This record gives sequence, structure tokens and C-alpha cells, in this order.
Amino acid sequence: MELYKGRPENTEGRLAREVRTYDFLDELGIDYFRTDHEPANNMEACNEIDAVLGVLICKNLFLCNRQKTNFYLLMMPGGKKFKTKELSSQINSARLSFADPEDMLKYLDIEPGAVSIMGLMNDKDHVVQLLIDEEVLKGEDLGCHPCVCTSSLKIKTADVIKRFLPATGHEYKTVQLTGED
Repeated sequence: MELYKGRPENTEGRLAREVRTYDFLDELGIDYFRTDHEPANNMEACNEIDAVLGVLICKNLFLCNRQKTNFYLLMMPGGKKFKTKELSSQINSARLSFADPEDMLKYLDIEPGAVSIMGLMNDKDHVVQLLIDEEVLKGEDLGCHPCVCTSSLKIKTADVIKRFLPATGHEYKTVQLTGED
């Protein structure tokens, strides 16, 4: 794996959702680094990607309430355990579960394995509420997918919060997750 600055020179063979991500970031003038890789389906592979990017990639979870009336994108450090009860009490939503892949595609134009804050650019109706663990906000950079699981990006956290999110029309809520039982 190599680290590149910005978008690929040749986007042939890449999915439209990935290219749209680069277009959106470039339009906003947001600098980013990129690495291409095989889909990461275990922590060992994620750790290799983290090492190339020099950043801890966030765990991104797409959640919903039981009625499927509220959808959430949770960003948290990859090493923390997700405890439903801990989050539910902070956002006043009981019975959280993982949302269906169909909803992920419908609202974020993302498939399982590629969940990312970048998908919020596709949520034009602002259905998805962004939740960010306070630990993620403390990092200078964050790692995420460009809406596909075969590339990863390193972006300044401040650029995501102050430029990317306002451009998508999304706000975020800070949550405090301990990952403890």
C-alpha cells in the first residue's frame, strides 16, 4: 500500500460514489491523503491501513431505532467496544440496532464494509444524525472510506467538522463512550 496526496490520477474502474467523494472534497478545497487496498475484513488488515495513513481509522456504525424512524451514523475509535445501552441513554433512543443494508444504500449510498462520514454528502434529506465520540474529535486527523471499502482517506478533523459537514448541511452530536460493561 502506498500513500497518495489527493484523488487518483485515473478514475477508470472506480465506482461513481467514490469519484463523487473526491469531486466533493476537491470542490471544498479540502486536502486529503489516500491509500488503496483490498477490502479490510479483520482488525489486522485495518491496522495495516492505519499504519500507512498514520491515523487511527474510526469505527463507523449505521444504526436505527426499532421503528426505523431515526437513523444514526456513529463514529468511534476502532478499539472501543460498542455498548448499545451506553449510547441509547445519551441520545434518548431505546432499542438501537444496526440498520439494514438497504437503508444504508438508500440514505448514504454506501454498502456494508464502507460506512463512512463521507456518505453524509449523499443524505440530501438529512435523515441521518451524526454522532461522534469525543475521543475522535480530539485527533488532529481522522481516517475514513471514500464511500467504498477499497480505499481509505486521511483528512484533518477540523476540515471535516468546519468545512465538510456544513457543506452537507449536517450537524453532529458529541457522545462519550467508555466501551466498558
